[in-house]
Amino acid sequence: MRNPKDFFAPLAVGAPAPLRELPQRLSRVIHFFDPSNAKMASKVPDILPRLDVVLGNLEDGVRADAKIAAREGLAKLAAATEFGDTQLWTRVNSLDSPWGLDDLLTLVPAIGHKLDVIMVPKVEGAEDIHYVDRLLAQLEAKAGLTRPLLVHAILETARGVANVEEIAGASPRMQGLSLGPADLAADRRMKTTRVGGGHPGYLVRQDPSATDPDAPRATYQQDLWHYTLARMVDACAANGILPYYGPFGDIKDVVACEDQFRNAFLLGCVGAWSLHPVQIDIAKRVFSPEPADVAWARHVIDTMGDGTGAIMVDGKMQDDASVKQCKVVLDLARTLAARDPHLAVAYGFAGLVDPAGQDAR
Repeated sequence: MRNPKDFFAPLAVGAPAPLRELPQRLSRVIHFFDPSNAKMASKVPDILPRLDVVLGNLEDGVRADAKIAAREGLAKLAAATEFGDTQLWTRVNSLDSPWGLDDLLTLVPAIGHKLDVIMVPKVEGAEDIHYVDRLLAQLEAKAGLTRPLLVHAILETARGVANVEEIAGASPRMQGLSLGPADLAADRRMKTTRVGGGHPGYLVRQDPSATDPDAPRATYQQDLWHYTLARMVDACAANGILPYYGPFGDIKDVVACEDQFRNAFLLGCVGAWSLHPVQIDIAKRVFSPEPADVAWARHVIDTMGDGTGAIMVDGKMQDDASVKQCKVVLDLARTLAARDPHLAVAYGFAGLVDPAGQDAR
């Protein structure tokens, strides 16, 4: 391990200093596109205003014979596009693939000044992050970049989940973690072929009736991913980085997609992946607090005064912990209102929030 005093020192001569605080930028939806697909790539500039993050995908979902075309397509699109408030991310190929190294060697010099985050798949331990960390520092120095690229890791193996805490704290570059349910299911030998979401066979059954043992017994479908997601959220919160739900593969089942995203939101995630334009608005809606919840949070904080002690607010006990919970909701609402005029009106912040997301009252 590095000496804690050296943790925020650049890992290469001439590389930018690591960030001590993550930039506060919206990432409710990370929309994936295949840069090797010219038709799909051509639509990116038009949908940018709808997106918090657009991600050029180079890994799974891109054919082996299209890997180089995807890499070159992303470089070309990024060079020709102004992204405005929308972040540009990429998911490179895994570190054990024939393409992962060349993805970094090509993209950082070519478009590193436009990239915000590099998503690394199938991260299994801190050693994977350390490798990427040092390599990026060298490439940043060579390219003359003035800000460090951030790294986002995907949990897709049992070993990665077992090491999630050390992965989350492996580098000041760490931006966040995503759940990768399909690869993780395969690595765990789970018996589901779904990409995210639940399974009708994973359930609990109501106990038999004491008076009629043969009566039908209700069943309740359970969440296959609750344990992993909760552990990932804790690891992120403990290390000051951000947790995300990954892909929901059944594009047509928008109801179940929204349910899964909302579970992740309530548990602490800040966003989710979008694999199809239909999922963009679902993610943005779900990962934005409801106006009624924002109004309640403001009401509690205003009523609590200095935020100490315990009082009754509209028949419900509130105390110091309640204020902390309400501040989470209110801070997110302020950040969203600074970016989205419609949410500013819905949250009652119109004209009261400055561009930095602070309440101007």
